[in-house]
Amino acid sequence: MNFPLPDKLKLRQNLPLDLKIKYTEERIRQWYNFFGGQVYVSFSGGKDSTVLLDICRKLYPNIEAVFCNTGLEFPEIVSFVKSIENVTHIRPKMPFTQVIKQYGYPIISKEQARYIRDVRNSTDAMKKLRLTGERKDGTKGKMGILSKKWRYLTNAPFEISEQCCDVMKKRPFKQYEKCGKKPFIGTMVGESSLRLQKYNREGCNAFNNKRPQSTPISFWRESDIWEYIKKYSLPYSKIYDMGYKRTGCTFCLFGYHMENIGVDDRLTLLKKTHPKMYKYIMERLGFNQVLKWYPRGIE
Repeated sequence: MNFPLPDKLKLRQNLPLDLKIKYTEERIRQWYNFFGGQVYVSFSGGKDSTVLLDICRKLYPNIEAVFCNTGLEFPEIVSFVKSIENVTHIRPKMPFTQVIKQYGYPIISKEQARYIRDVRNSTDAMKKLRLTGERKDGTKGKMGILSKKWRYLTNAPFEISEQCCDVMKKRPFKQYEKCGKKPFIGTMVGESSLRLQKYNREGCNAFNNKRPQSTPISFWRESDIWEYIKKYSLPYSKIYDMGYKRTGCTFCLFGYHMENIGVDDRLTLLKKTHPKMYKYIMERLGFNQVLKWYPRGIE
């Protein structure tokens, strides 16, 4: 993590695991009671949501888990999810092939991908904001500016966008939530600056958000997750034993530039562990062409 943390969050992150569990349980009870039990756990099959689901079900054994099968998950993740009881499976309406054709490839980060999309496809006023920080009223700021490091990508011969996650994951869950249930989500602030900003605004339980959601392990560290798994002998997907540190969508390139590319990055590992999947995304989905542009921004 390379962004500053507020003192209150630092204190919570430094708590021993037992106290973190109690704090998380308190937030879970608050959420559950506020919505009269009309809640569910957003379950990805990854280690974080696995721990969250375990804590929730120790308090409320019948709580529902919901898994969005986007078609982009590792087979080991899908297999693990199938081994868990009381999991509802949902799917996006649009396949990934259509998403990248209509919206673009998910590269760099959600924030920078959006800025690139804005520069290429938005109004002159938005382009000015993204390139100079100048707003419509003539004032300037540092927020919302496309990094100079990635501006060359505005000339790439393919579309770039942050909208993949919205189409493949957020929309299916929003559709599901029409039943009235509100989610527990297993995200942590250490994963991105955007999640830290959200935590600073809303805390663990965003009751008043347009889309209310609870992130009761948001102040945990990754080491806490593994400590919990070891302490309670909690089963988890074997994908982590194959060298993977993240188990999100296998075709996502957000954050790829921060990895040790060509040595132990996610695509090098994918080629080793899932060669057919690697060949498909590189040749059939055009990722080989995307990567010819991508390394130019790597320092």
